[in-house]
Amino acid sequence: MNKITLIAFLLAAQFGFSQINGITEKGSGIVNLEKHQFKFNFFNPGISYEFGIFRNQTVSTDVGLGAATYEEGYAYGLAMNNRYRYYHNFQRRLDRDKNVSGNSGNYIAAAQAIFFSQLRLSTNIQGPSDFNLGFYGMVYGVQRTYPKGFNFNAELGAGFYKGDGVPDGYGPLVSFKFGWVATKRKSRKPTFD
Repeated sequence: MNKITLIAFLLAAQFGFSQINGITEKGSGIVNLEKHQFKFNFFNPGISYEFGIFRNQTVSTDVGLGAATYEEGYAYGLAMNNRYRYYHNFQRRLDRDKNVSGNSGNYIAAAQAIFFSQLRLSTNIQGPSDFNLGFYGMVYGVQRTYPKGFNFNAELGAGFYKGDGVPDGYGPLVSFKFGWVATKRKSRKPTFD
């Protein structure tokens, strides 16, 4: 998937989500999202950064340990994960008097991951020893941030694994992260304009 196709896909997804759900938040700009959120991941050691860009939408990136598994085998080691997230249930959570601070919500995301050869710990994929592996797909995720800053994020999805020197293939993406949000979070109840 080249960059132009990915950008077109993201713009189409944004338009589609806004048409399906309508705009459920009042006001303008980012209402419930954190503008910047930086966290340390403990379960899969690494760091994450999430940036609010539009109403209910963020871009996130993290670097840490990760596993790739698809038709050809598995690889475990340093990975960089990128997401374009659309949070779909902030208003429903607010209506039920639930927490939305720290981007606590459920989301659908376009996902990309790169598994680097330089810091690979284990693999059973046949090929050269210095191959990189990329993932391109969709995930459904749940993120919750608690008052003391503890955070968990779980994702499930599927996509295409593109090999650099090894065969391509399709496979799942499963991710679980537990960590601590280091940036200040908005209050539990946002104010609307």
